[in-house]
Amino acid sequence: MERKAHGYLFTWILIAFLLALPFFGGQYVLYMVIQILILSVFALGFNLLLGYTGLLSFGQAGFFAVGAYASAKVLLVFPSLILGVGAGVLAGALAAAILGVLCVRHTRIYFSMLTLSFGMMIYSLAWKWREVTGGDDGLVGIPRAPMGIPGIFQLDMSPMSHYYYFVVVVCLGAIFLLRRMVQSPFVLILKGIRDSETRASFAGIPVRRYKLLAFIVAGAYAALAGSLLPPLENTVTPPIAHWTHSAEPVMVTLLGGIYSFYGPIVGSFFFYILKDVIVRFTQYWLICFGAIIVFLVLAFRGGLVVFYEERILPWLRGRITKGG
Repeated sequence: MERKAHGYLFTWILIAFLLALPFFGGQYVLYMVIQILILSVFALGFNLLLGYTGLLSFGQAGFFAVGAYASAKVLLVFPSLILGVGAGVLAGALAAAILGVLCVRHTRIYFSMLTLSFGMMIYSLAWKWREVTGGDDGLVGIPRAPMGIPGIFQLDMSPMSHYYYFVVVVCLGAIFLLRRMVQSPFVLILKGIRDSETRASFAGIPVRRYKLLAFIVAGAYAALAGSLLPPLENTVTPPIAHWTHSAEPVMVTLLGGIYSFYGPIVGSFFFYILKDVIVRFTQYWLICFGAIIVFLVLAFRGGLVVFYEERILPWLRGRITKGG
């Protein structure tokens, strides 16, 4: 109960901080927080597959790109932020449903390789289908469209602070929804499939159906993250579909903690801050960044959240008890 109360307190403090940030943070700080929130949603959807279902996907960047391109195409034709983001999520979920039917038939390394192949197929389409994606030039001039109902009510989203609040609300809503889902019988069944797919099958659980549902939800979350990117950057290019982009949620989840719901969020924060700091000092940032990530993953087995809960928190409680 005490840990739960501390969790609620920390959550409300974090929400208050995010809401107050535009009043004392600059444009670049808001941009960084938006990127961290987008990566958090991306990684949380991925962790529904890895941490709760036991499926390692290397193709999530493909669904991220589908969401981004679908959102961009809608925003270029019909400037409505809600419609653009909604179209991106639907397109990503539909792509995940189609490809998931083929992927969930296989397990372990075969599943991973299939997702990698389909992800690179989407990457190739982004490069070659110039009439739709703009090819290597990408889609440019994407407006940060207003939010509301045309002709009735519209809220200007061109200021960074306005768009920041939109992303905060959408991402916090997505996190809360997934949190509720994790506490539901649906994810309890996914954990059973993760622990023993054979036992779950003998218990009468339609394993393939539940894996497909998890795959679709993860794809929808990746697409949601992708659909929030075009209004921020005003452009979409093919590299967001590359397999190296799929590696980001993998590293983020391993860094924060696979078996902790908040692990991907904590991992996203440290991942982006580390990347931003290292890029300022060296052009060989990938080498330094990779070495630091490997060290953190090996040093904090189970992730930063698990290390805090199992090592730091008991130590702090012991110090407080002795002091009292």
